[in-house]
Order: sequence, then C-alpha cells, then structure tokens
Amino acid sequence: MQRIIAGLFAGLTFGAGLVIAGMSNPLKVQNFLDVFGNWDPSLAFVMGGAILVAAPFFRLARFLPRPFVADDFRIPTFQQIDKRLIFGSATFGAGWGLIGLCPGPALVSVSLLSPQAIVFVLCMTGGMLFAKFVANLSMRRALKQA
Repeated sequence: MQRIIAGLFAGLTFGAGLVIAGMSNPLKVQNFLDVFGNWDPSLAFVMGGAILVAAPFFRLARFLPRPFVADDFRIPTFQQIDKRLIFGSATFGAGWGLIGLCPGPALVSVSLLSPQAIVFVLCMTGGMLFAKFVANLSMRRALKQA
C-alpha cells in the first residue's frame, strides 16, 4: 500500500507540475523549440528546475542501501551509444517537435480530455507496440542464425 500511495503522490505532483509549467500545452512546447521564430525560453527553466531537484537525490541514492518504497534502485547502467539509441532519440525528438507533446504531458492532457492528446496517445501506443514487434522479430532472426 505504501508503494501505491508513493506512486500516486509522485504522479499527481508530476502531472500538476506539467500543467503549471505549461508542458501540457503543445504550443508552449513548439514555441520553445522554435528558436528562429516565436521562441519561448521559459521551458528551459522547467528543465533546469527539474535537474536542480533531481540531481541531489541521484547523489543521495549512492549512499542508501535501498529506496524507501521499493526493493532496489533502478538507475540505468547501460552507457553505450548505439544506432538504436540514436534512431529512437531522433524519432522521439521529431515527434515532440511536430506535435508539441511527449509521453508525460500527453498522458496529463488525456486526463484533461484533450482530443489531440487522446489521438496522440493511441498512436504512440501503436508505435510502441510496433517497435516491440520489430525488436522481437529481429531477436528471433538473430537466434535462428546463431
């Protein structure tokens, strides 16, 4: 129950922060990315604020035996930059720039009943399922050849 309450609190805090910062508004995000046009640098402060809040906790995690409400820390250890990471990052960035939404703000916008966000989340889910299918297909082919 403690994990559920912690997750609920974290999710509500995150969602409220996205709405307050304007990240659930696609135009705000698109104007941030439009550095040669109607540029709005305010989202840089959102990112900077997130780093200022999160960075000390990442450092603190090194000294704790385990998290307060989980069995272990899930800090990524994979540090290799490969084609999959580059292609995924470019695809994510292109989608974010075109529509002005990324997964977190899109889910918040769905809760606000935004038709654009609902279509986006459905398409995003389809894209994730397709990517998983392609990855599994590639893995099966690699195993057959081995």
